[in-house]
Amino acid sequence: MSDENSDIKDMSFEQALEQLETIVESLEQGNVALDKSIAHYERGEALRNHCSKLLKIAEDKVEKIRLDGSGNPNGTEPLDPA
Repeated sequence: MSDENSDIKDMSFEQALEQLETIVESLEQGNVALDKSIAHYERGEALRNHCSKLLKIAEDKVEKIRLDGSGNPNGTEPLDPA
């Protein structure tokens, strides 16, 4: 991650997603100079990677509840066991 994107590592998922949405809107409008578009794209990629990392961490924390034959909670297991 470049120095200009070093702030991303401290962002929450919501903050990163909001910035990513702003970048996408800006690029979709097409009225940004080429060099600025490239910088936006690179920052957007860094934001996307950060969001993916945070989602993976959240997924790893999610567990599904196991039920016994009577439908009573009987422990937990990973959401998607490998």
